[in-house]
Parts: sequence; C-alpha cells; structure tokens
Amino acid sequence: MTDFKKLEDFDFNGKKVLVRVDLNVPVANGEVTDSTRIERLAPTMSYIIEQGGTPILLSHFGRPKGQVNKGMSLSVVVPAIQKAFGQPVEFVDTDWTDVSAAKEQIAKGAAGTIYVMENTRFHPGEEENDLELAKRMASLGDIYLNDAFSSAHRAHASTEALARKLPSGAGRAMEAELSALQAGLGNPKKPVVAIVGGAKVSTKLDLLENLLTKVEGLVIGGGMANTFLHAEGVDIGKSLCEKDLAETARRIYDKSSDENCAIILPVDGVVAWHFEANAPHRTYGLEAMDKEGMILDAGEKSIERIKGAIDEAKTVIWNGPLGAFELDPFGHATIEVARYVAERTKQGKLVSVAGGGDTVAALAKAGVVQDFTYVSTAGGAFLEWMEGKPLPGVEALKA
Repeated sequence: MTDFKKLEDFDFNGKKVLVRVDLNVPVANGEVTDSTRIERLAPTMSYIIEQGGTPILLSHFGRPKGQVNKGMSLSVVVPAIQKAFGQPVEFVDTDWTDVSAAKEQIAKGAAGTIYVMENTRFHPGEEENDLELAKRMASLGDIYLNDAFSSAHRAHASTEALARKLPSGAGRAMEAELSALQAGLGNPKKPVVAIVGGAKVSTKLDLLENLLTKVEGLVIGGGMANTFLHAEGVDIGKSLCEKDLAETARRIYDKSSDENCAIILPVDGVVAWHFEANAPHRTYGLEAMDKEGMILDAGEKSIERIKGAIDEAKTVIWNGPLGAFELDPFGHATIEVARYVAERTKQGKLVSVAGGGDTVAALAKAGVVQDFTYVSTAGGAFLEWMEGKPLPGVEALKA
C-alpha cells in the first residue's frame, strides 16, 4: 500500500489537476446536510493551490444510470465547497460527450479557482470504465489524483481508466486511509482482534474467511452471532438467525482452530419480546434463553469477555454493531465496547481502525469517533478491503 505517488512527488505549478473525490453527500432541500466528506478534502485542495495548481474535481452523485438527470447535478454541492475551502468555486456543466466547452471555461478561470465538474455518472461510460470517456476526462488536466477511497472499489472511468492516462497519485485523504488500513491489517501491531457485527452472516462470509487468516481474535456479534450460537446447539428462541448457514458457521469455527484464531461469541444476551425501542427486556445466559424472546444485544458477561480480548490486543479493527444499536437500550454493548476501545487508544495501548455505515453511526452515538486511530467513512470499499479484495482505484495508482 506504499507504492503510489503522494502530493510531494508532483510539481503542480501551472498544472491542471484532476482530483477524483467523493461528493456523494447527503442533501435535503437543496442544501448539503453533512459536509464531512467535503471537509476531508481540504488538505489536498490547499496543497495544490499553494503549489500553483488548479484543482478540477470529479465525482459521482446518486445513481443517474448513465443519463443526464438535473435532480442529481453536482451544482448543489458548490456552496458547501466554497464554505469549506474559502476559495472561488466554479461549476462546469457537461454531459461528458464533448468537453471542449469545459476546457474553455477552465482556461479562462482565475488562479486559485476550484472547478467542480458535473456528475460523472451522467455518461454511461463512467460505470463501464470506458476508455474513450477516460481520454476525454484526461484531456482536461495534466495530473490525476485519487482522493476518494470510498469509490476505490469501483473500476469506473474516473477511478481506474483515467488513472492510467495521466501521471497519477493519491491525495491526502486517500493517503491517510491507506496508511490506516496498513496499520490495521497490512502490517499491524499484534495481537490483532477484529470485531464483526451486523445482521447476517451471509453478507460477510468473505470477510470472516479472510479475517481468520489475519487476526488472533475474532469477536462476532449482532444477528450474526445468533447463527453461530444456533450452529453450536444453543436455543436462541425467535432471534434473527440464518439457520441454513449452520454448517457454514461450523466450518468457519473449525477453520479458526487451524488458523489459531480465537472466535469470541456472546455468553449471554439481552432478550426482548418485541423489536422496538424501550421494549421490556431482561438478560439470559445461553443455557436458559426464553424460547418466545429474541436476542437484541450482548449481555454484561459478554461485554466483559470482549473487553478481556481487547486488553490482550495491540490492534482492533471493527465493522458492524454488536446488537440492535439503533433501538435504545439495545446499543448498550456496542457503546460500552466502543468506549473501551477508545479509552485504550487514548492511553496509547491500541491502534483502532473502524469503518462501515452502521459502525460509524454506532461510534458517533457512543461519542468516540474522534478517539479511534482512524474511522473510515468509505462503506463498501472498507468492507472489500477487510475481505482482502484488490481495489481497482488503488491498484491503478500503482501502475
């Protein structure tokens, strides 16, 4: 993950710099409601401008499916970019079939201006990784930077083909993400404990298979844990469970022994009889689960067991909550463990890397996002990295 060029490896003076960014931000009533992804681009933008370069931003927005859809125009993010960077910002309208007008607009612009190109997905060639589209994109600039790890798992024209058309490298946000991931699984301080939660084993089979070979401890929580408990013969009542994957769970468990990876499952559970916030609930041990109830969170003994594993770890990577964290009070285990990981990190005893939409939301609820070593907002790209899959947008920077 280190064989790519960084900002310092380029001479930006007088150069037009195509920067693949992630401007796929939440919008309501014509305004950006969360500018976190935009703000993370500031170090890259500032460096390019300070060095005399002109940033030209490329991004998708929504799912227009290769058609021009003004309801998904990136013009909506221009005010938020202006506010975040304090630089003049110009929107460049194009359907990507002809970029000659875009070239003229950029050529006439004042120094220090940031250009925001129209939604790359307005052209079908974007998601097809079309070489002709990539050539048109490349004709707008001299250098290409990818600063959108969240899109790096897609082999699209603006993430993969374009990177091979120009001198290419990583922006600051991409560099930070790759460095954090290297510390998480690439070359981590051992022992490594992975915390994997969420509803279904079926969506994370590749993840579990890969982690078994990389970590010393694997904490499984949420609905996923129910499938493993069922496979071990535990009566989990009406809890969410993929009973048809019992054999798969047993195979993973057996493989964990071969790989010297300890699988850590709940030893008790918080049971409710209705899936709703503040539903009546009580904690049961595994040997005495109520057959009419459903496990919605890990119990206190399970929390202590997880904390014990964290005490032994030097690195923790996390994807997925340990219970139905969106329903109070069934986020207790997730919040307790998150705060414990955060505290160990602040004490310098732990490198902690987390990612995934639900995970970020859960850490935010616990108030510890800033206390982890790194929290990725990349979603699918973070998950594919944890699964050990090559990411086209990263691989292209190595070419």
